[in-house]
Amino acid sequence: MTRPVDDLIAIMARLRDPENGCPWDVKQSFATIAPYTIEEAYEVADAIDREDMHDLRDELGDLLLQVVFHARMAEEAGHFAFGDVVQAICDKMQRRHPHVFGDVTHASDHARSRDWDRLKAEERAARGADDTSALAGISRGLPEWQRAVKLQKRAANVGFDWPDHRPVLDKIEEEIEEVRHEFENGADEERLADEIGDVLFVAANLARHAKVDVSRALRGANAKFERRFRAMEALAAMEGRELASYSLQEQEMLWRRVKREAG
Repeated sequence: MTRPVDDLIAIMARLRDPENGCPWDVKQSFATIAPYTIEEAYEVADAIDREDMHDLRDELGDLLLQVVFHARMAEEAGHFAFGDVVQAICDKMQRRHPHVFGDVTHASDHARSRDWDRLKAEERAARGADDTSALAGISRGLPEWQRAVKLQKRAANVGFDWPDHRPVLDKIEEEIEEVRHEFENGADEERLADEIGDVLFVAANLARHAKVDVSRALRGANAKFERRFRAMEALAAMEGRELASYSLQEQEMLWRRVKREAG
């Protein structure tokens, strides 16, 4: 009796068959499939946010398909197969959790985090990487919000960090004032981008100190804005009008009404 994952591997092999497979699947490459992999990961996160277990099951399946797809292309090129992917992650998880699979103990979460980074650095060195910075190995392919938080965490592990959220709030105010200064003095796009980037970077740091996931917080803010904006459109439709026909002041009144009534 085959395992379900074996069935999936066989299905992907059939889809990628050059003669009898699906033309779309056959012509794909790592580069063309990568955007779908990222999209599926976000759809998993969305299902979790909505607490929809039915959708989560389906979205996890879609994400697993992406792993099988990449592994199949690698196998065709003679690099590795799906089984090698599974074995590699099993080895890595055991190696990076000596406090679970070995006899190592950590005095605190901070110590465990430092040890995790040390083990990752040893892995990079074993692969021949010569970058010894505490910031080495942070993928440039990550969403920039996520990369900002990872950079901050790595720096914090060697002591470069604010003690709590209060100086971070002060820093946000400072950075906002610098943005205001640039606006008032006719700064060019490049300087504004630089200063606004500082605001966003410190905002990510504030979320880290608050132990709030930046991506999840922003998804929540997006969802809230979308919900309220659609409610404004519905109110306008009830009055037989298009939202665009309202003045900005009238739209602001609708927005306040929606916040008051729907939250």
